[in-house]
Amino acid sequence: MYPRLFELGPITIYTYGVLLASAYLLGLKFATTRAKSRGLDAARVLDLGIYIIISALIGAKLLLLVTDFQTFRNDPRELLTLARSGGVFYGGLILAVTVALWHIRRVGLPLWTTCDVFAPGIALGHVVGRFGCFFAGCCYGRPTRMPWGITFTDPFAAANVGTPLNQALHPTQLYEAGAELLILAFLLATERKGRPFAGRTFWLYMLLYAVSRYIIEIFRGDERGTVGIFSTSQFISVILAPLAIAMLIYLARAIAPEPKRARKAA
Repeated sequence: MYPRLFELGPITIYTYGVLLASAYLLGLKFATTRAKSRGLDAARVLDLGIYIIISALIGAKLLLLVTDFQTFRNDPRELLTLARSGGVFYGGLILAVTVALWHIRRVGLPLWTTCDVFAPGIALGHVVGRFGCFFAGCCYGRPTRMPWGITFTDPFAAANVGTPLNQALHPTQLYEAGAELLILAFLLATERKGRPFAGRTFWLYMLLYAVSRYIIEIFRGDERGTVGIFSTSQFISVILAPLAIAMLIYLARAIAPEPKRARKAA
């Protein structure tokens, strides 16, 4: 754990903030590079990426406000923590996708091809972002006796995000970073395999992330809100996974197979 990267007099540079910014910039750079290789307008894709980053930051904080509403209601001073918190990833993802769909339609970019361009960038950025969580001590796991359990010791993290100290916890931040890395590798390895169609990479990302997040939530130990028997993120995953499967089936059937090329005469 290393929540504070360095201090310059009264100014503190937080490791989480640096890695979160790096995650957004790295994901955007990867997306724009992929866009150029597919012949998309680089300027429009860059503008879209900026819209995505802003809406993701806002959406993540809004969902955190919803899930921890009682805490903020009981102590309005806790609202100040929203400024330094990254929020809930699903909130950022939902608002970013909503804004992206609107902007893509507005500027005339190909809808599902553009979504496919961004999906691996989201996964890549999430890998880096979860390392930020790990260094900050947030999004921590339940106590464990497994040999790979992580023990946090920094009192600042305990005061800042409530990290339990001096006990082994599931490194759920690293679980998710590892899951995202595997998803990224799978998306890149398979996007040109079989019978590709526009939207496949995007909705496959949504499906794989929903499944992995549902499982990882089982090992989380931090307070993050519930919907019935599910955590907030599990509840969203339960909705998102079937939706992703339905969209994959729909898009696969909606796009006609490419006609076979005629063989050249000998």
